[in-house]
Amino acid sequence: MAVVHLRGQLKALAGGQGEHRVEGATVLELVRALESSEPALAGWILDERGDLRRHINVFVNGEQARPTAAAGPDDRVDVIPAISGGT
Repeated sequence: MAVVHLRGQLKALAGGQGEHRVEGATVLELVRALESSEPALAGWILDERGDLRRHINVFVNGEQARPTAAAGPDDRVDVIPAISGGT
């Protein structure tokens, strides 16, 4: 199983747990499995069509990845919401 790491508000929604072991062959499959196992995350990572939200960045082993990118059982997947702000 791949290890999916969450930070910030996503981690808080997952009960404060930042590390999750989930099964899937692609980034999108991993995120879907994560949302299934952590219902409070539903709608925060994936939109109503089941696609990654625009403000969510995903990295596989430190490299930015598309939703269709392969993810193996030994991979580290980081799901990071974009930070925005202004004056």
